[in-house]
Amino acid sequence: MNLTLPPLNALRAFEAAGRLGSFKEAAAQLHVTSGAVSQQVRLLEEWLGAPLFERHNRRVTLTAAARAYLAKIGPLFEQLALATANFGVPTTVSRTLSVNASATFTLRWLVPRLDTFRSEYPDINVRIETSNEPVESLKDTYDVIIRGGPDTFYGYSMQPFLLEERLPVCSPALLQRLPLHEPDDLRAHTLLHTTSLPRVWTDWLAKAQVDGLTPAATLTFDHFYLTLQAAIDGMGIAMGPTSLVADDLAAGRLVTPFTSPRLPSRSYCTYVPDASSANEVVVLFRAWLEREGEPWISGG
Repeated sequence: MNLTLPPLNALRAFEAAGRLGSFKEAAAQLHVTSGAVSQQVRLLEEWLGAPLFERHNRRVTLTAAARAYLAKIGPLFEQLALATANFGVPTTVSRTLSVNASATFTLRWLVPRLDTFRSEYPDINVRIETSNEPVESLKDTYDVIIRGGPDTFYGYSMQPFLLEERLPVCSPALLQRLPLHEPDDLRAHTLLHTTSLPRVWTDWLAKAQVDGLTPAATLTFDHFYLTLQAAIDGMGIAMGPTSLVADDLAAGRLVTPFTSPRLPSRSYCTYVPDASSANEVVVLFRAWLEREGEPWISGG
């Protein structure tokens, strides 16, 4: 079968502009000028005999036909990039796994469970680095990146494995000194905050239908794991992610004075570069994370 293909450069410019919704951003990603992207898109429009974009002042939007076209050709570019990255690469599987995750998640959830993965796969060497940098801002390449989500990043596959909710948590000793019978009783307590989560208490109090509450004091930390440690040490009450404090609740280091309302939070997801998605150690690690996170996914 003799198939006629449109110009590859024109297709690439269209794919980038359609995905990003901007000729300027597409030009930056492709390392060309905005004019070059516009010219290539017009070339493809002439080749197809139909417009692909509705042009506005600073943004462009795809036509309905172009959206359907992009949905079909986008994965082809991903497959092409993966095939190119794997060209000439030996088929032997690396037994080293590099993981990047946030410090709080690593300390509170991953490390306490990691020994089970090492027991199942003792031949896999795991290297973990902690960071709160967005996926697209990481300078180094990792086999698996763990962040909140679900989000979509070009060139990465995403897989949720751990659902999350938030509830007030505190030490049992603090609750004995200052009992909490209803959310309004929080006025007598110190509320613990984290700078990266400025609205979490406000949102929970609104959901609990408590308006204008002024606590006895507030204490703010720059890292969330410090906020949780302060709660364990009886310094105040924190908004605890249910999965990350599960071990502390089970051990009695923390208690939940209220079982509701539960404040929804972002799930934990794995983000894996397309070039690593078929790597055996990545597949095994992702499957293990899903098994460990299954009680939360199923509502346990």
